[in-house]
Amino acid sequence: MAGNDEQKPSEDPTDDLATSQHSITVGGRALEYTATTGRIVLRQEKLTDGAFDGNVAKAEVFLTAYTLDGADPAARPVTFAFNGGPGSASVWLHLGLLGPRRVVTGDAGAMTPPPYEIVDNTETLLADSDLVFIDPVSTGYSRAVKGGKPDEFHGFAADIEYISEVIRLWTSRHDRWMSPKFIAGESYGTTRGVAIAERLQSRYGMYFNGLMLISTALDFNALDFSEGNELPYTLFLPTYAAIAHYHGLHGDRSLRDVLDEATAFASRDYLWALVQGSRLSAEDRQSIVDRTAALTGLSADYVDRVNLRIEHIRFFTELLRSRKLTVGRIDGRFTGWEADYGRERFSHDPSISAITGPYASALNHYLRGELDYHNDLPYEVLSDRVRPWSYKEFENSHVTVADKLGSAMRSNPHLRVHIGAGYHDGATPFASSDHVVAHLAIPDELRSNIDLRYYEAGHMMYVHEPSRLQQSADLATFVRNSSNR
Repeated sequence: MAGNDEQKPSEDPTDDLATSQHSITVGGRALEYTATTGRIVLRQEKLTDGAFDGNVAKAEVFLTAYTLDGADPAARPVTFAFNGGPGSASVWLHLGLLGPRRVVTGDAGAMTPPPYEIVDNTETLLADSDLVFIDPVSTGYSRAVKGGKPDEFHGFAADIEYISEVIRLWTSRHDRWMSPKFIAGESYGTTRGVAIAERLQSRYGMYFNGLMLISTALDFNALDFSEGNELPYTLFLPTYAAIAHYHGLHGDRSLRDVLDEATAFASRDYLWALVQGSRLSAEDRQSIVDRTAALTGLSADYVDRVNLRIEHIRFFTELLRSRKLTVGRIDGRFTGWEADYGRERFSHDPSISAITGPYASALNHYLRGELDYHNDLPYEVLSDRVRPWSYKEFENSHVTVADKLGSAMRSNPHLRVHIGAGYHDGATPFASSDHVVAHLAIPDELRSNIDLRYYEAGHMMYVHEPSRLQQSADLATFVRNSSNR
């Protein structure tokens, strides 16, 4: 918390927390709960010449925890939640889906103008689980300590290690080792969440009941458009078809009909055509060009010129070029404008531009005005300070945590996994989730532990009100069914 300038700052930081009492009525039931928000000091053991030399502060990590008053800790589930990026604070899951308060944003084509409204979230997961939202270092109010180097936290392994420590600390300090435990992650938060669950399980014996993985990024080979990798082109095509359908390029066909055709085509004829290379006959190539164009809403000429391979940013820039509009990557239902409609790639994601304002404004007000936490630092909603993000552990290979998910499930056969995917998500397409799940190295008897759910929305599907209501119900059911109580 920002202090008086006349006071000399402490050389050894201490936890900086604000606690407040609140209530909410969910389904006719009054929930009295405690909110605790602020920064906790994360320390590491220091060794000097091989001898223990104390615990040294290394970061101040911002979190917000909600705990139900009077609940039995051994029976009460707790969920640790974070978003992704890398470089995103947890504000999206916090004020969009899981927390007891939410921001009213409107939706694609009808966004709410500022100032924004915060209302009770009567679908909050707090009705079924305590909640702990964690902001990684350099996001939110989380920072390295004075004299510390932030880039030491900006990488796959370091991120997993220190956020695992935050979870271990909170669990120990609040006597929650016997509670049913869950992780909820979104986007890169699913990469992080799977690796954290596997680390806490293998390192400390902390077994989780469930993982809630929203808009998954579990195997980057399914997401990265790189030379010689045909997989993303096939996995993104059904999403392109869904976005084209939303913007009226499939006439009166149902979305289900379009998705079924696109998925079948992408996994068979289209994939076959791509791997043929120059062996593809002119007749077969023209057939694939025409079918790809019809499904994606692009012109046959464009599909031909990009050699059948449609990269996603180029798609979002090209699809509605004739209308002088771009479409969103995070959510393809959103549209935006450019200063130059001859450009190859859009200058910004219109879906991110649309929702950042409501969430940033709401969070900054909410922490001060309702949770009584005050800090003069800027709350970093989306931070570029984490870049470049280090993936040095994957040198000469692609980033994946699918192996860690398989290992965690094999070692803990009670671990259940919920995966939520949006049909209009152009960042982590739903077909990539299907692909990773189908290739998980787990025995058949564990496949029933995986719960796949789809929504007619984008990456942050809770922006779409019908999807928010359905997803909230799905997650509550998942927690209740996975708590083993």
